[in-house]
Amino acid sequence: MEIYNTLSKKVEIFTPHEENIVRMYTCGPTVYHYAHIGNLRTYIFEDILEKGLEYLGYDVLRVMNVTDVGHLENDSDTGEDKMQKGAEREHKSVYEIADFYEKAFFHDCSKLNIRKPKVVERATKHIDTYIEMIERLLDLGYAYISNGNVYFDVSKAKDYYKLSGKNPDELFVGVRDSVEEDKSKRNPYDFGLWFTVSKFSNQEMKWDSPWGVGYPGWHIECSGISYKFLGEYLDIHCGGVDNIFPHHTNEIAQSEAYLGHKWCNYWVHGEHLNDSTGKMSKSRGEFLTIDLLESKGYNPLAYRFFCLGSHYRNQLVFSYDALDTAEKSYNKLRNKIKKLDRTPDLHESKIDFYKDKFKAAISNDLNTSSMITILYDVLKDDELTDFTKLYLIEDFDKVLSLDLIQDEKSDISEEIETMILKKIEARNNAKKNKDYITADKIRDELLEQGIKLIDSREGTTYEII
Repeated sequence: MEIYNTLSKKVEIFTPHEENIVRMYTCGPTVYHYAHIGNLRTYIFEDILEKGLEYLGYDVLRVMNVTDVGHLENDSDTGEDKMQKGAEREHKSVYEIADFYEKAFFHDCSKLNIRKPKVVERATKHIDTYIEMIERLLDLGYAYISNGNVYFDVSKAKDYYKLSGKNPDELFVGVRDSVEEDKSKRNPYDFGLWFTVSKFSNQEMKWDSPWGVGYPGWHIECSGISYKFLGEYLDIHCGGVDNIFPHHTNEIAQSEAYLGHKWCNYWVHGEHLNDSTGKMSKSRGEFLTIDLLESKGYNPLAYRFFCLGSHYRNQLVFSYDALDTAEKSYNKLRNKIKKLDRTPDLHESKIDFYKDKFKAAISNDLNTSSMITILYDVLKDDELTDFTKLYLIEDFDKVLSLDLIQDEKSDISEEIETMILKKIEARNNAKKNKDYITADKIRDELLEQGIKLIDSREGTTYEII
C-alpha cells in the first residue's frame, strides 16, 4: 500500500513495524456538543482506511480517545474550556455532558456505518498515565515547572516543526486576538502538560498530582492512551489537517522525548469539509449534523457516498445541491443492484481481476473515487453473471460500507413483517388441510401487495418485488 505521509510530505510505501499488524491511532471527539458533518468526514476516511487495510490482509488494532476532560485548545493553551462551556450552556455537569455527547457521537457513526474502534478510551480514565509521563519528562529535562504549571520546552525537541513545516517566526502566540501570551512560559510555543493555575478557577474536573490539584493539558492524553494500548511504536496516526499543528506536533515532541526514539512512522490527515463561506464549524452558520440531514429527508449513507466521491486529501465543498446529486446517484446505484438476479451462478474467471483492481485503488493512497468507478465497471460488465456481480459488490462493500446489498426485509416495518408471517402460517395451515383455494387466495393477495412467496423444501419465505 502507498499512502501520503504528512511527516515526509510525500506518498510512501506503507511498511508496519510488525508484518501484517497495523497499530493505528485516531484522535477522537471532544464530547461537548454534537459532531457536525465536517468532523464526521474525518471519521469516514479513517473508517475506510482501517477497512481498506483489512481488505489488503492486515490485522488492524485501532485505538481512539474520547476527550471528556476540559482542555485548552489553541497555540498558547489558554483558549476555551469546551467541556465547561457545554455544561454551562445546558445547565448540566461536565460528566453528564460528556456521557450524553459521547453516545450521540457513536450513534451518528452507526448511521454512517463508521465502525467503532476496537479500543475507545475516555481521557479521564488515564490520569495516572499522564502523571507518570509528565514526571519522566521533568526528570529528563524536557519539561519544567513555572507558576504552578508544568510545561514542555519545545526548544529541547528534535525537529519540532518537521510535521507542520511551519516557520516559528511566522507563528502567532494565539489563534484569536483574544488569546494572550502565557507569561509563565520560557518560550511562547511551549505547551502545557499539567495545569494547577489557570483562568478556569471553577473547573469541575480536577485531580491530585505531585504539582497540586489540577488537570492535564490538551496533548498529553493522546500520547498517554496511545502508549498504554499500542506500545512504544505506532504505525499510523490519523486526524484532520487542523490537528497537524499544534496537537500532533506536540504529541510527537512529548512522546519521542518520553520514549527516547521515533514514535510514529506515518501521519495521515484528512482535509476540511467546507461550505460556501469556508471551513465548517459549530460556531457559525447552520449547524450541520446528521440529524439535521435526516430531518430534511436525506439518507446518512448518501452523505458517506458524497464523501467517497472525493479524495480524503482534497478539500470538499458541501452544498445541498451537491448532496442531492450524490443521493440520486446513490439511490440509482442501489436500485441497479437490487434488480440483479440472485439465482446462484458464480463465474470465478474475472473475480480476481476485479478484486486486484479494487486492491490497487485502496493501495493508491486510498483512492475512494476509483473504488466507486470499479464498482460501476462490475455492473456494466456483460461477461459477469448477476450473481457474480453481487458477490463482488458485497466484497467491495466490506470497505465502502454503503449497504449496497439490500436485505429485502429491511425495508418493511415490524408490523408488516408480522402480518406477512401470519399470512404464511395461515396459508401453510390451509395447504395442510388441502384447502388449496384459500392457500392460493392468500398467495395472490400478498402478490398484489408486492410480496412474492417462495416455497422450498426448507419452508416458505418471501421477497419484496
